[in-house]
Amino acid sequence: MIGMNIRVLRKKHKMSQEALAERVHVSRQTVAKWENNEALPDIHKCRLLSDIFEITLDQLSGSMSEEEVERLGPKGKQFFGVVKVGERGQVVIPKQARDMYQIQAGDKLVVLGEDATKGIAILKSDSFLEFADMIRNAELGDEE
Repeated sequence: MIGMNIRVLRKKHKMSQEALAERVHVSRQTVAKWENNEALPDIHKCRLLSDIFEITLDQLSGSMSEEEVERLGPKGKQFFGVVKVGERGQVVIPKQARDMYQIQAGDKLVVLGEDATKGIAILKSDSFLEFADMIRNAELGDEE
């Protein structure tokens, strides 16, 4: 499990076994043993590996297919797949995303956009409005 993840992540990041070994302060042979499931990295090496690959320890040690490893985003970023925009602009948020962020039917969402990248972000309105109130209150405090 960990071995296959290390191999696929190393290849995804276009690193040789030698380059990865240098970054985690082990020999190339040790990396080869990890990838062949002949040995396991200790917890400190796992932490280094997760930092290098910008993933969580759970992701490093979890059972993932090569396709899932390829779709991994940096730590704290998620990739839930591709959605299709309906004729009236409706988008179905994938179940995994709804579960992770506790989005339920009837929730209000804020849609933000950025001109430069043409990117769109969707936030739960309650969290966004709390943040906006915090900024507004901070500004009012500065005026006094």
